[in-house]
Amino acid sequence: MSKAQAIEALVKAIGKENVITEHEELVCYSFDATADVPSQMPDVVVTPRGTDDVVQIMKVASQYKIPVYPRGAGTNLCGDTIPLKGGIVLRTQKMNKIIEIDADNLVAVVQPGVVINDLNTAVAPFGLIYPPDPGTVATATMGGSVSECSGGLRGLKYGVTKHYVMGLEVVMVDGTVARFGGKTVKNVTAYDMVKLFTGAEGTLGIITEITVKLIPAPEAKKSMLAVFSKLEDAGNTVTEIVRSKVIPATMEIMDQVTIRTVENFAKVGLPTDAEAVLLIEVDGIPEVVEREAATVVKVVEKNNGNIKVAKDDKERDGLWAARRAALPALAQMKPTTVLEDATVPRSRLTEMLVALQNIAKKYNLMIGTFGHAGDGNLHPTILTDERNTEEMKRVHQAVDEIFKTALELGGTISGEHGIGMAKAKYLPLEFGEQGVEIMRKVKRALDPDNLLNPGKMMG
Repeated sequence: MSKAQAIEALVKAIGKENVITEHEELVCYSFDATADVPSQMPDVVVTPRGTDDVVQIMKVASQYKIPVYPRGAGTNLCGDTIPLKGGIVLRTQKMNKIIEIDADNLVAVVQPGVVINDLNTAVAPFGLIYPPDPGTVATATMGGSVSECSGGLRGLKYGVTKHYVMGLEVVMVDGTVARFGGKTVKNVTAYDMVKLFTGAEGTLGIITEITVKLIPAPEAKKSMLAVFSKLEDAGNTVTEIVRSKVIPATMEIMDQVTIRTVENFAKVGLPTDAEAVLLIEVDGIPEVVEREAATVVKVVEKNNGNIKVAKDDKERDGLWAARRAALPALAQMKPTTVLEDATVPRSRLTEMLVALQNIAKKYNLMIGTFGHAGDGNLHPTILTDERNTEEMKRVHQAVDEIFKTALELGGTISGEHGIGMAKAKYLPLEFGEQGVEIMRKVKRALDPDNLLNPGKMMG
């Protein structure tokens, strides 16, 4: 059976207006936000309007044995939405309805194409928030975020995506529709299939509906900028703040390379002579916010830092705009931006920060480090040019050493960016061959023909 026949079947199933085959448009789906990974043109791009369309797409894919690559906004950083064997890219942009906001039960039900920021805008009048906030919150979709189990700036206090997904509707490889979980706060019935599909990166099924937990928006917030002349002092401050029983909503770090680059890019008044800055926000009821902010100030000063508290919303917004500008600012420096995701226990943060500095020197590379210091999640960003073969060899050696160091410090190879094809080779280092084989058995059981996002996670 030919690809032409499969495309004809897709057109018949979901309508010609929802099927893209023009070469110029297919090119747009041959890559995502990930650098230094191979890509390939899809044979066709489909845009389902709802679950029924996804069912029909999967039935055609199963019949013709064509791989399917789910895609949200394409902002992931592990190559998860790149088609490696031609096939079908399934984009969710038309499945963008907020189906229900149930304020009484503190939940929302959404389709996978809903943008995270749009969900928060919709629940704000109810005094609620959906806490996960990846750096691309204004463009990233709920389906992609659930598939990657995204984190974000609020991860320290509020956790990551898997802590908020209560229920899922999933279309399996043969077109079967399954529902797991729901609105109940307590649900320990049988296997936790919701957790299995959350973070599965589209390798086990296509998510078509998501039920998420919402929480009351905090009454008050206070943002602070702490400046350090030594990287070690910044790392030690993070550990001591948490040791002091203060859990900030956000505690972000930027090293000197990042500070200078962001300031040159955004002109927000960052101190370019500092070795590191911490951006810290505490939230909650006003009395607690004042008490926790005072503790933060005391710890920063004890660790040789200077601290400034944002005096109004304008200053606060400026601080967080600076943090969110870290990646786009660094990306302007050189043609290729290799953004990694090394996470360690927060008590080992200082060691990891120093190690990253040493790795940059060892391989003669420009590495800017920023990230979610409060939960030990760092984003060492290597600025390079993939056309420079000799330098890229050093980049790959540096990345190997970054992950090896993170694991030696008791960390993980992915705090929030997923595995995709960028990190698949490192899985045995963290889980061992037996652990990886168990995951392969799950994949084979649910997707025996390897049609769902092949080449991702399991390699």
